[in-house]
Amino acid sequence: MSTASMPKHYVILGATSAIAVATARRLATKGHKLTLLARNSSALQEIEDDLRVRGAEIASSHAFDLAQETGQAAILEEIAQTGGPIDGLLVFYGILGDQARAETDPAHARDILQINFNSAVDWILPAAQLMEAREQGVVLTISSVAGDRGRRSNYVYGAAKAGLSTFMQGLAHKWAAMSKELRAVNVKLGFVDTPMTDHLDKGGPLWAKPEGVAVSIERALEKGGPIVYAPWFWRWIMLAIRMTPNFVFKRVNI
Repeated sequence: MSTASMPKHYVILGATSAIAVATARRLATKGHKLTLLARNSSALQEIEDDLRVRGAEIASSHAFDLAQETGQAAILEEIAQTGGPIDGLLVFYGILGDQARAETDPAHARDILQINFNSAVDWILPAAQLMEAREQGVVLTISSVAGDRGRRSNYVYGAAKAGLSTFMQGLAHKWAAMSKELRAVNVKLGFVDTPMTDHLDKGGPLWAKPEGVAVSIERALEKGGPIVYAPWFWRWIMLAIRMTPNFVFKRVNI
């Protein structure tokens, strides 16, 4: 069995999200060891049972608020000690928030930034240290095309995702000089049909299903990076949006 095909130990943050579940199911069929973290303990148990049936080795599952808990380094070290070295950290959790509310409610704006950026970094930094000590591992984050250019409809959320994307680019740049076995991968998603987007009008060719996105995520986890758009066509859509002159862009209601 080649090193690339050997079962690995993946830690999944936000394991109850639709995209995380779809991705974990694909990893389960490869026999990977999975550690699941999320807030909802009953949902975690159901997912754990499902993944075992699909072929995964479940190292453990932990129920707590990923955005509020402290001591991330200690938690990751315990996971590595009990479940084996961490080969990959997958960061799936986040919130869209409400742009209009965030503009008049600083506490809500802080929540959007804290959950989508600050707390993710709180997990990534200690995980990166563990991986650097072994000179191997991958951190994969779920970001958004909303961070590619500020738009009136979601610029607080977009700012958080832009920060996460830049952070991951910097980590990828650092790791490129250290070891080819260290990878930082930032997956930028477009519209995905999940419970988090139930308040939006859905339908049309730009909307993807979690199962389809999971295919791109699994591929990126194995050999992609540092920036992956999912689905792929968002790379070209966002290139056009970034290149649109401001005197035109400011007249577009998006």
